[in-house]
Amino acid sequence: MARFDDVKDLILSLEGDFDKFYNKGNQAAGTRVRKGMQDLKTLAQDIRSEVQNKKNAGE
Repeated sequence: MARFDDVKDLILSLEGDFDKFYNKGNQAAGTRVRKGMQDLKTLAQDIRSEVQNKKNAGE
């Protein structure tokens, strides 16, 4: 469950930047959103690999 908490924390940390970018037009916030989404993609891939390895190991 710690990995799920990591995903939630990352998404919640981006909430302010999403608001600044989409509602206020802050371009720097858009850059932070893009970086956060890349981090989320990386985290998701790591979790997918971890789940696949556990599944293949029969755990």
